[in-house]
Amino acid sequence: VGQQLKEAVNINGSLLALGNVVTALAKASTKRAGGGKGASSHVPYRDSKLTRVLEGSVGGNCRTALLVCVSPAADSTDETVGALEFA
Repeated sequence: VGQQLKEAVNINGSLLALGNVVTALAKASTKRAGGGKGASSHVPYRDSKLTRVLEGSVGGNCRTALLVCVSPAADSTDETVGALEFA
């Protein structure tokens, strides 16, 4: 149980750091859109390994592709429709 607790704490810390990065990027984007001037906002990419790895992806300098798996089976209709609505 001790190892699982450590993993959960690390995962939660990384997700918190990712949330902080997204918040900082949103504030910086709002400032730019509103014509705000002044020092650029600090984006805390170095707060976790996860945010370091995702820096290029969440920083707005990439393109994103989404692959959606759909099924022609009648019993998968709800999941297929939900996936297509998300995409």
